[in-house]
Amino acid sequence: MKMLKETIRLKFNELTKRQQIVATFVSEHEEKVAFYTAKELGDITNTSESTVIRFCYNLGFSGYSDLQKLIQQTVLKEKHDETFENYRHSTEALSGNQQLIEHTLAEDIYYIKKLSESIDLETLKVIIKRIVESKNRIILGFRSSHAPASWLAFSLNVVIGNSHLYRVDIDDAIHIISQISTDSLVIAFSFPRYAQETLTFVQAAKKRGASILAITDNELSPVGILADYLLKVQSPTPSALKGMPVIFSLLNLLVNAVAVSDWEDVKKRLDEYENISYDFFPFVKPE
Repeated sequence: MKMLKETIRLKFNELTKRQQIVATFVSEHEEKVAFYTAKELGDITNTSESTVIRFCYNLGFSGYSDLQKLIQQTVLKEKHDETFENYRHSTEALSGNQQLIEHTLAEDIYYIKKLSESIDLETLKVIIKRIVESKNRIILGFRSSHAPASWLAFSLNVVIGNSHLYRVDIDDAIHIISQISTDSLVIAFSFPRYAQETLTFVQAAKKRGASILAITDNELSPVGILADYLLKVQSPTPSALKGMPVIFSLLNLLVNAVAVSDWEDVKKRLDEYENISYDFFPFVKPE
């Protein structure tokens, strides 16, 4: 944001009084601006949509969407750049610490509690309803997100079926996307560093009419911006190395909520799954 703020500083005296009000708000609340439309920004600053757009032109942008895109990309990048440096320092500090166990587990507990406090029950009900009512579910996550995506796909298949883990190295993306319709739900995991493959798939699925559930660290993540439903996971950073406990806690909640939403049918599926498991893939029996 330093370059944008410097541009605003240099151009500030050339702006009209009303544009200066917009400029001040943008400088002080860049993360909020990333969410607002031009009209909403005009309303909240008591100016107007046209004032916001002229402000963007005077800064050298082609329009408000151009300014907003820069803010979104910059906010995400600045947060990501800080992440691994902070991780290095915190890990070095603990390297000789006798309380490593207590610190690590206490941190996990803190973020799981934070997750519990942040989840809105009504929003969760809407998401669970969409998961259950979808004709088919496609789950995807690349890099560090592959593990939670794989577990969620497996678990949803056990309790309600018709859940497919998209694997870029095996699956035919064109075939899968061709099967997507308005009855489909794509559950996309997106954590730094954000994989381009996830964004590309989500964009294609959305064009086919699929609903998108993003499980991500930030509303401004590339997939978060496109999502119809969003579950935000705040975790210690970097999430790839330290965020899995809280991510899996959220997934455990989702699977349990799906299961209890129609327990009688789920119970039948579980019994059938168990019987088939023993028939075709017998487990080791204790002697």
